[in-house]
Amino acid sequence: MNRAGGAALALTSAVLFGASTPLAKLLLDGVDPLMLAGLLYLGSGVGLALFRAAGRRRAQAREAALRGRQWLWLGLAIASGGVAAPGLLMFGLSGTSAAATSLLLNLEPIFTVLLAWLCFGEAIGGRIALGMTAIAAGALALSWQGGGTAESAVAPAAIALACLGWAVDNNLTRKISLADPVQIAALKGGVAGAINVALAVSAGARVPAPGPMAAAGLVGLVGYGVSLVLFVLALRDVGAARTGAYFSLAPFFGAILSVALLGERLSARLLVAGLAMAAGVWLHLTEHHEHAHDHPEVEHDHAHVHDDHHGHEHDSADAPIEPHAHRHVHRGLIHYHPHFPDVHHEHPH
Repeated sequence: MNRAGGAALALTSAVLFGASTPLAKLLLDGVDPLMLAGLLYLGSGVGLALFRAAGRRRAQAREAALRGRQWLWLGLAIASGGVAAPGLLMFGLSGTSAAATSLLLNLEPIFTVLLAWLCFGEAIGGRIALGMTAIAAGALALSWQGGGTAESAVAPAAIALACLGWAVDNNLTRKISLADPVQIAALKGGVAGAINVALAVSAGARVPAPGPMAAAGLVGLVGYGVSLVLFVLALRDVGAARTGAYFSLAPFFGAILSVALLGERLSARLLVAGLAMAAGVWLHLTEHHEHAHDHPEVEHDHAHVHDDHHGHEHDSADAPIEPHAHRHVHRGLIHYHPHFPDVHHEHPH
């Protein structure tokens, strides 16, 4: 388990995804929102599939392929986070500013934390709960529309539902994060992109010109595809709730780019919301969790290096280069050290 490495991966993922929001806003001019959502994911899926095919032999030695029940979790994750959520986001983005959308996306880590705690059993201490409250306060300050009509809340509601879909996706992806992250991200992008493009065409949307289509594919590859690969790797190290908290910095990067690229106003409400959200993220980043805990014996397959949790022997058929992937047994162990709910620390509290 590597806390610093997991945080760095999640933050880099946040930078890439945050940049995609104002760029998608630029691409919306003349492009149907659902069509754009599909092209972003399709660019991600096709690009990562080509990358994986080019390095297939090396990837097979270092990462475990999806197997068995993992395919079910992946299918459900694609349905919630790859099909429903992007369309909702594009609809919401078409009815509100990119900066406001970027900061409203902080609802995703709140939903992720709640689902990780209530449905998937991740340990959530007081500091995580307080940080989540600060993020929620920032989102409320941002979305408050004093005296607004019911219609004015439709776009923010769509963005909130998109965040819920991604929160479900995050927690389901946590269950398969031991598998090859490029395979996971390529399948998510390819399937979700094809479905969204088909739905857009069936609804009468026009396929954009080659230039905007290529631009959407490139934004999707980097902002969705590479970002998702890094996000899956972070899930391995720090779990869904904490990865979601680090990833919540994405809207800040998006908001900064929205002001710089689109000339949107840096309002006082935006600054207040940003400060509250930043305080919540800081609380998450500075959490310390340490106690004696039990590792039951388990057998599984994933990329690993030999450390305190991986002391098994190798035979001549195993790959000698680290990291490598193969089925191996973790013997039962009780010890005491700082840790977070990574794939080897899922014990109850």
